[in-house]
Amino acid sequence: MEFDLERSQELLSATPGMLRAWLGELSDEWIASAGDMENWMPYDVLGHLISAEEGGWIPRARQILEAEGGEPPEVIAFDRDAFFEASKGKGLIELLAEFDAKRSESLETLRSWELSPDKLELKGIHPEFGEVTLSQLLSTWVVHDLTHIRQIATAMARKLDGEVGPWRAYLSILR
Repeated sequence: MEFDLERSQELLSATPGMLRAWLGELSDEWIASAGDMENWMPYDVLGHLISAEEGGWIPRARQILEAEGGEPPEVIAFDRDAFFEASKGKGLIELLAEFDAKRSESLETLRSWELSPDKLELKGIHPEFGEVTLSQLLSTWVVHDLTHIRQIATAMARKLDGEVGPWRAYLSILR
């Protein structure tokens, strides 16, 4: 599938509601952070998604767009673990609402840019990957959501890893 801005916005728009429906009424046993930087639980993933809305996607896209016609700008680095501090003391419902509001704001900004195919090919310089295009950044935003949705499902499935007995052989999420 080639990048399509409208199709991408469909998925990005759906993520907050899907997470609210999926996680909003679950007990802490399913979602609570274990404070483990290597094994994120749903609470952690949600904090990370909020952090990415604040300091990742739109700020980087804005940098690329503002340099149109000039040298590709160095896009800001993103601290993928900053959420551990930022989320402290917040409840899941509060995080879900915050993510929904920030994602809505991000998508409103994205739509306001009325991006043409030429603008989607504008470049920035990523601190790790080098030259990247705006369409690559926006494609990554979509896949980032899907990656973390999978991560949430895997973290919750692993809670019952020892309980499924011989069916484990058929449960790819536990491998």
